[in-house]
Amino acid sequence: MRNRDLNKENNIKEKAIEIIVKDGLDGFTINKLAKACNISVGTPYVYYKDKDDLILKLVIEEGNKMEAEINEGFDPASAFEEGMRVQWTNRYQYALKNPLVLPFFEQINNSHYSQLFIKMFNEKPGTFMSEFKNNLLHFISNAVQRGEIDELPFEIFWSIAFAPLHNLLRFHQQGRNINGLPFVLTDEMVWVTFNKVCKALKK
Repeated sequence: MRNRDLNKENNIKEKAIEIIVKDGLDGFTINKLAKACNISVGTPYVYYKDKDDLILKLVIEEGNKMEAEINEGFDPASAFEEGMRVQWTNRYQYALKNPLVLPFFEQINNSHYSQLFIKMFNEKPGTFMSEFKNNLLHFISNAVQRGEIDELPFEIFWSIAFAPLHNLLRFHQQGRNINGLPFVLTDEMVWVTFNKVCKALKK
C-alpha cells in the first residue's frame, strides 16, 4: 500500500470540488480528477474507496468546516436582529473566502446524492452539522418566545431569513445578475438586504 501524502490528498479534494462545480456530478470522474491533479488514476484510491466515498467525505468535511465558521460568535440566546447579523456576517464572509463551496453543495443538493445523505444522517443523527441546526432552531424558538418574531414553519423562515443572501452570493459568484448583466456584490447591498429581511420577519 502506498503511503498517504497530505498535500496530495488536499490537492485531490480541491480539484474534485473544482471539477464538480465546473462540470457537474455527471461530468466528474476519477480519470478526469487524476488528470487535473497530474497523478496516476490509481492514486485517488489510496485515499478513497471509490468516487462515492470521495464525494461523501467531501460533503462531511466541507460541511463541518462551514458549520464551525457559521457558528463563530453566534449565541442562540441573543436578540433576534443581533443573532441574525452574526449569521449573515459569518455566511457572507465564509462564501467570499470559499467561493466554490456553495456551488458545490448546490450540485450535491440537486443530485441523487442528496437522498443518500439524508438517509445516512437520519440513521446517524448528530454526525453532520447538528450543532448548527440545533443552535439555529433554539435561536428561532427563543425569538418567538420573546415575541420578536412570529412562529413560522422552518422552511418559510429560512426562505425569508437566508435565501436572499444566498441569491446575492450566487449572482456574485456567477458574475452576472438575473438579466445576464455584470454583477458584483458589495457590503452595502448585503446590509440593505439584511435590513429588509429583519423588517419582514420582526413583529
